[in-house]
Amino acid sequence: MANIVLIVDDEPDVLLLLRVNLEAAGYNTVLAADGEMALARIDEASPDVVLLDIMMPVMDGWGVLRALSERENAPRVIVVSAKSSDRDIVRALTSGALDYITKPFDPDDLVDVVARAVSSPPEELERHRRELIDRCGGE
Repeated sequence: MANIVLIVDDEPDVLLLLRVNLEAAGYNTVLAADGEMALARIDEASPDVVLLDIMMPVMDGWGVLRALSERENAPRVIVVSAKSSDRDIVRALTSGALDYITKPFDPDDLVDVVARAVSSPPEELERHRRELIDRCGGE
């Protein structure tokens, strides 16, 4: 069975770009345009990975990360955002995201990051997350 990736972004062009690239790589995709819709889609589809924008209407990515931190079986989250400061990256990673990709991004690189998130054991993902935090001067 193909892995399910939830793409959460309020920009239709970004949703389409990510959907086309991920489906070409063999993933099933589910879309959401805001944080509230994302949480509903997580409950409905049980995605393996969530690609999460930060700046969105209704509920932003910070709210989604907060809500997911309270769940026992939360999906793996990769933030995909135009916010590129080290402070934002560290905040996302310490709020539960496993990786952080800055827009604009290379679609092939993003597919590689999703593949790593799907296939890597938790301890490897945690080690990578800690390295990113350290690189950004956090904690």
